[in-house]
This record gives sequence, structure tokens and C-alpha cells, in this order.
Amino acid sequence: MNIKLTEKSSTKTEIRFITPDELEKSRYKKLLESAGFEAKEESSCFLYEKEKLFVGLDDKTPNSLRTAAAVAARALKKANFKTVALSVNEKSIKPVTEGLILGAYEFDKYKSEKNDKKITIELVSKKASELKPLFKEAKIIAESTCFTRDIVNTAPDDIHPGTFAKIAKKLAKENGLACTILEEKELKKESCNAILAVGRASVHAPRLIHLAYQPKNAKKRVVLVGKGLTYDSGGLSLKPATSMVTMKMDKAGASAVLGMIKAVSELQLDVEVHAFIGAVENMIGGNAYKPDDVLTSRSGKTIEVRNTDAEGRLVLADVLDYAQDTIKECDYLFDFATLTGACMVALGQYTTGVMGHSSRLKHSIGKAASNAGELTGSLPFNKHLRKLLKSEIADICNIASKPYGGAITAGLFLDAFIKEENKQKWLHFDIAGTAYTESPWDVNNYGATGAGVRMMSEFVKSL
Repeated sequence: MNIKLTEKSSTKTEIRFITPDELEKSRYKKLLESAGFEAKEESSCFLYEKEKLFVGLDDKTPNSLRTAAAVAARALKKANFKTVALSVNEKSIKPVTEGLILGAYEFDKYKSEKNDKKITIELVSKKASELKPLFKEAKIIAESTCFTRDIVNTAPDDIHPGTFAKIAKKLAKENGLACTILEEKELKKESCNAILAVGRASVHAPRLIHLAYQPKNAKKRVVLVGKGLTYDSGGLSLKPATSMVTMKMDKAGASAVLGMIKAVSELQLDVEVHAFIGAVENMIGGNAYKPDDVLTSRSGKTIEVRNTDAEGRLVLADVLDYAQDTIKECDYLFDFATLTGACMVALGQYTTGVMGHSSRLKHSIGKAASNAGELTGSLPFNKHLRKLLKSEIADICNIASKPYGGAITAGLFLDAFIKEENKQKWLHFDIAGTAYTESPWDVNNYGATGAGVRMMSEFVKSL
């Protein structure tokens, strides 16, 4: 799908967004109603003889416009129009552009027959030249989200820790980023024993990846950390067969972090961003780490392993510690991980769980997420849940002694590896529910959603 901004349309075929009030006044009201169309969110109707695609809107907020644009993009893929026009203004240009790109997204890498339809959507405005910066910004953010989606959707046989590192190197080269990759020998020197334990049963050795975007006049410094389980079998605490399907998505946190630094660098924001990724494959074998093992993490804290399927937090423990030692001073420290099914139980599959100590920071993130069209919900820490991580033989246990509040206890585990000076700067994002979908919703089609990229781009932009 080709999207361009223009002052004049070259076609009579057009997309029209319409609210219930507008439908009542529309000259096409009878035709639309006879076709069963209702002007509500995620509804659409072609009037082919009139060369018009009508898409329902609840209201004209940016989030509704973004959703409507995604619905339009999906509908157009089923039609035979070659060029379609859509009127935009300074308020609609960004959400409409994002919605069209995200709604048109399709992952067909493994299909022998590709959808080769070529559709041009003309975004029409008399002020097209003035809207160019907003159009460009929206394209960068949406395309970075799709970049993340592609990585998550790629099969685990094609993306393992080694190939994930190659993707990071390629991005660094294309976007002028500094790139450091620690392989097995360097990880041993750094005492990243938790990462090494999780990855040792795999034929693909782990990697710790550090990308840096460092503009000359940076106003703030942001550190992003991503969980990159390129595949998670559960280890010896083996997942059920049905739960193992879609576990390619366990690299979504790391993939999102790559998408974030891609967007920030292409937007050329005056904010220094460091992305740290633990790329690991959790497999089974004679040398797999075991329940009852005690691991000494990079920070020196010892961890009793009671479940090898609670591996993401072990990887993040080492990466968070390495990131904090590498970047001594930062303004913000955020980690992104498909960490717990419990987060979906608490918030549903459409909402990212946010945890941390700073209420002000959580509020700022919530505002940025809302502006970007992503949903977040805050899950509160408390001292009683912290007690559930107590180990009788080590400093901390990798799972709680009771099954309740699992998303929060996972966040509290990570909190144990956050240095005191960074406690108020740190937030943990559990994207287990939002990173992947098997049922299309909002701007998301089947598969990876790119959760976090739009939200964090909006937040960094606000700095």
C-alpha cells in the first residue's frame, strides 16, 4: 500500500469517515442503511457504484480516527480500487497515517503466493506542505512498529540469538547507532550467570546486545531493556504443547526496544537512548538448568530456581544490572517483557501492565500511551507480595510461593536488581497480553502488534 500526501486528488474514489450524527444527515443514508451499515467503530461499507468506502466512527478523537483508518486499510485490501482519496487536516493526519500503515500490515514471508495488489491512498489537504512534518513523523513511528512486528512474527528457526544480533547490527549500520554485542566468552567475563544458565541447553549461545543513539545536544538519557527469548520451551519445566505455539513472541520485548530506538533515531530527537537486549533461547537437554539450581547473578545476588519457565526475569536480572553499570547516570530506565500470563488475567489482553515506584512517572507514561493509542494499567507493588519471593537457601526465589499476583511478584523480582539511585527512574512493562494477538483488534492484525513502540516514541518525543 502506497500512501502519499497531496494537495489535489487524482481520483473520484474516496474514503469517508462518518459518525452516527453525520449518517443521519448524509445523502447516502438510505443506501447505507439498506446495506446494513451502522456508523459505529470497526464498521465499513462499500458503495461501489458511488466509488465510496464509508467507515464508521464513534467520534473524531485521534484514537477513533486511527482505528477507522486501519479498518479502511483492511477493507481496501479486499477491493480492486487502485487509487483512493481521503481528506485530512492537521488533527487527523497523524492518526490516519498510522492507522493506514498498521491496518495494511501483513506478514507473508512464508507464503508462496503473495498479495500483490497495489493500492495508492492519497491523503488530500490544501495545506499538504504544512502537514509534511506530521506525515513523516507518523510514517516513521508506524513503520518502526511494523519493523518490530516482522521480527516477532519470524519463525524461531530463523531468529535465534545469533541472527537477532545480526538484525541489531544491521539496524545500527543503517541508522548510525553504536553497537556492542557480548557473546558467550564476554558474558562469562561479565558473570552473567543467569543468562548463561537459561541459554546453555540451546545450540545457539546467548547474546547481550547494546545499541546507542547519541545526538550531540541530548536533553535527556533513556535506557531501554528488552527480554529477547527467541524461543521459550519452558526448559525442564516444559510448557504444554498448546502453550508452546506462539512462543516465538517471547522476543517481543527485545523487538520492541529495537523498534523504539529505530523510531527515535529516525525522528532525530534530542534524547540519548540506549537499548539493551538479552537474546536467549530456553531449551531442554542434558545440560539444561534445573529447578533447585541456585544461580549467582551478575549483581552477586543468588537466585533459587523453582521453575525454569520463569526464565525471562532471570535474563532481565543480568541485563538490567549490566545496563545500570554501563550507563551510570540516566533519567529513565524502562524494561519491556512478555513476562507473565498473570498480567493478562489481571488486565486482559489489550492492556500493558506498568509497575514501578514513581506514581508521577507512571502517570506520564499513561498519558503518552493514551496519546499514542495504546492502553496501560498500573499494578501496585506491596510488601506482602514481596515476602512471597523469599528463599530459604538463596537471596531470592525466581517464582512466588503462592500463585496469586503473579505479574506483580515478577515485577518485584526485577525490582530486587534495580539500584537504589534508579528506583524512582525505573518502570517495568509487562506486554505478555498486548504483544501478540490471534484475533485482529483495533490497528492490530493477526500476529505481533509492536506493543510499546508507539507509546515510547510518544513519551521520548515529549521530553
